[in-house]
Amino acid sequence: MAERKPAVRPATGLKKLEGSRAPGSAGIDRLIHERLRLGIVSALAVHETLSFNELKEMLETTDGNLSVHARKLEEAKVIACVKSFDGRMPRTEYRLTAAGRRSLERYLAHMEALIRSVRER
Repeated sequence: MAERKPAVRPATGLKKLEGSRAPGSAGIDRLIHERLRLGIVSALAVHETLSFNELKEMLETTDGNLSVHARKLEEAKVIACVKSFDGRMPRTEYRLTAAGRRSLERYLAHMEALIRSVRER
């Protein structure tokens, strides 16, 4: 009878942080981790509100790309959207929700732990 070797799991040195939305991804919040969505959330973390055009210019992206990613964040209640008119021109403004701020704080804490872990090796 052949001897079975125990399964070996690579040690990462990271503990999974609670609150992750993506099991199996080492605790990274995939919703926020995507480049443009992280840009949106980060920009709104330092500005009370930003208009669609301000975000588009700041992040150097297209209308369609910003719209798709902002909608994902809005559906997840990370950001809130208010549509109004400035004269005859439509105006869309975004703000970070309290839940969005907590999600960003968890994400940043996880990234800081990851950086510490890599530096300690």
